[in-house]
Amino acid sequence: MPAATRAPYPSVGLRRSAMATFATIAVIAAGAGDGDRDRDRDRDRDRDRDRDRDRDEPAPDSVRGYPPEIREIRYTVPEDGSEQPALYWAPELEEGRRAPLLVALHTWGGGHRQAGGEADYAKWCLDHGWIFLHPDFRGPNRRPEAMGSDLVVADIRAAVAWAQTVAPVDEDRVYVVGASGGGHASLLVAGRLPELWAGVSAWCGISDIAAWHSETRAAGRENYARDIEQALGAAPEFGTEAFGAAEHRSPLRWLANSADVPLDINHGLADGRSGSVPFTHSLRAWNAVVPESERFAAADIAAWYADPASLPRDPSLVDPLYTDRPVVFRRTHRNTRLTLFDGGHEIHREAALNWLAAQRRGRPAEWTPQKVGDLRSTDAARESGK
Repeated sequence: MPAATRAPYPSVGLRRSAMATFATIAVIAAGAGDGDRDRDRDRDRDRDRDRDRDRDEPAPDSVRGYPPEIREIRYTVPEDGSEQPALYWAPELEEGRRAPLLVALHTWGGGHRQAGGEADYAKWCLDHGWIFLHPDFRGPNRRPEAMGSDLVVADIRAAVAWAQTVAPVDEDRVYVVGASGGGHASLLVAGRLPELWAGVSAWCGISDIAAWHSETRAAGRENYARDIEQALGAAPEFGTEAFGAAEHRSPLRWLANSADVPLDINHGLADGRSGSVPFTHSLRAWNAVVPESERFAAADIAAWYADPASLPRDPSLVDPLYTDRPVVFRRTHRNTRLTLFDGGHEIHREAALNWLAAQRRGRPAEWTPQKVGDLRSTDAARESGK
């Protein structure tokens, strides 16, 4: 894949900083009085403030926290005619060449400009010549049009369609990835838009909105419970309209449709204690995809969460892509894999992206991929946005 062409960008405010410096030198050379010296100090302070602000400001049209090549775009969603934002970049390719498309989904409280660890996806795309797309899909999950609504699904579908009209997308290599709220959305579109994806990588995702509402309240994480109630209009109590809406927005309702899609479900074993989403959500997501003979019993799921040490373990199980987050428990059935790793509420993007790179639409999942690239994320980046 040819390397991406990166256009240089000049620093912002260079002329303003230079003019301020020149003015200061001129006043000093003239020999100011006491009042002038006070004004000089004020001017110097203002100059330093402007210089610091200029250093912090991104280049024109760039996005704070992202490489300067990344741009904000807007695309039309046919279902409601709205213009929705996304971050985007595509490589310049030779005639006839096509590139993979990575659709990276922000976390629960984020939006399309969410940076931190989300920017790692963009860095990977720049390094590997992939097309990068980071849609807003109606922003933070606290409004009716967000949190797994039909419009969320429409937004993600329309974003992929837009990219296919403006960039040379390899339609056999369209991938989606996300963690936490992005893991929820990834699982959701695995079931609702299975025809689009060559691979889906979901990390610490919420699979059942109503269950998570109860869990967050019990754990004292009222902010998430309030978000859910604001999106649904009420608490999702069993038998209520809000409960039915929560089911509709939950991946469990749709994941049976994803059996033919390479789907990699990942969760840290400490999540739910050190993090906000119990790893039981991924066990139940697995159950929603695989045949009954491969499912975990509800009693086992409850027991394993109560005492993670009781999980059956295979000491010989090693996956080099997970580096410092070793795999603790793993099950695979055809195109679906579940991995519980030694970690919390986080994503190992290097493992996710190397796995996605090996997947092709219409082919069986590749479960022993070769490593094609490095992505050195910090712990803070892995957990950002949770």
